[in-house]
Amino acid sequence: MLPVWAQKDEKFFSNSKENDSIKVLDDKYREDQFYVAVTYNLLGNKPENVSQNGFSSGFHFGFIRDMPLNKKRNVALGIGVGVSSNSYNQTLLISETNNTYNYTVLSDVSFSKNKFTTYLVEFPLELRWRTSTAKDFDFWRIYAGVKFGYVIYNTSKFRGSPEDILLSNISDFNSLQYGVTLSAGYSNVNFHFYYALNTIFDTNATLTNSGENIDMNVIKIGLIFYIL
Repeated sequence: MLPVWAQKDEKFFSNSKENDSIKVLDDKYREDQFYVAVTYNLLGNKPENVSQNGFSSGFHFGFIRDMPLNKKRNVALGIGVGVSSNSYNQTLLISETNNTYNYTVLSDVSFSKNKFTTYLVEFPLELRWRTSTAKDFDFWRIYAGVKFGYVIYNTSKFRGSPEDILLSNISDFNSLQYGVTLSAGYSNVNFHFYYALNTIFDTNATLTNSGENIDMNVIKIGLIFYIL
């Protein structure tokens, strides 16, 4: 049995070691995260009479490396890489004649499906604020930034009259896509927003009947799940 004064010292040194271990932990922790997101995809700046029909979905998966910028570690820079697929159900028909793409608005045509889909490698860059600590895994967060995407594959599918049309690797798609992002919420489930700063198609994509440029851009609204 230790004397009283030794017991107090032992308790003091024990607490000191525990505090030191917590301090070391605080000095090193990061919010490195895998993310999974599901979005509803909207089209902005649509040509006249072009509308969306059905559900246009996006699925996103990736990893973000967290780099704290302050001693408290509640402000950080996040740099990541991921992949995504995005579908857009709408009434703009893409067809091909003699290696030239045609863009016409569907009207008075019977069809069951008309959509284009893009598959991207993405690179998010975020400025991150959160209320996390080294021991707290449920916290509030606001992540704002930009996301760059490279289209590695695209398809267009039309099922209707007079015949089905299936196209892939359409050259008129902009290979580089980029926009601003905002994610905010509590714990694992968060609201996610993306607004594209450039158009889906390049300047070669024009309406066949009018010659109008197709300046549609993407708006994505959904949920993002962060996994530590």
